[in-house]
Amino acid sequence: MTDGYDHVMPDPLEVLGHIRSNAELILKHFGPVSGVPDFGYNGPSVKWVEGYIEAQRVRTDLPPESRARLIDVIGSFLGQAIVHTYGGDWANDGSEWAIAFDDRNAAFPFVKVQKQFDNGIEDSIYAFFTAIPGVFKR
Repeated sequence: MTDGYDHVMPDPLEVLGHIRSNAELILKHFGPVSGVPDFGYNGPSVKWVEGYIEAQRVRTDLPPESRARLIDVIGSFLGQAIVHTYGGDWANDGSEWAIAFDDRNAAFPFVKVQKQFDNGIEDSIYAFFTAIPGVFKR
C-alpha cells in the first residue's frame, strides 16, 4: 500500500498492534509503581499518568526523541483507556489516529498528550478523559 509518495504507508493492523503494545507498556511499568489499586485503562490510572506527564515535561534533560516516544506510548494508553471505558474504535482520519465514536465524532489521544506536554495541566489528559461522556453523547 502506498500513499502516492515514495514511501509505503504502514499496515493499519500493524499500527494497531503497535498501539496496543505501547499501551501495555504503561500497564507493565507504571502499574507497580503508581500506588493505584487496579491500575489499568481507567480514570484513576489516567489521573496518575497525567501527573507523570507533568513531572516529565519540566525536565531539562529529556531528549526530544524520548519525549516523542513518551507521547506515543502515553497516547496509546490514553486511547485504550477511552475505548475500555467509553467505547469507540481506533481509526485513522487520514492524518492522525483517533478513537472514533461514530462517523462525525472522535477523540484524539496522541494530540491531547502532546498538548499536555506542550502546555501543561491546562491541557490535562484527565480532564479530556472525563469530559468524553458529555462531549460525545450517544
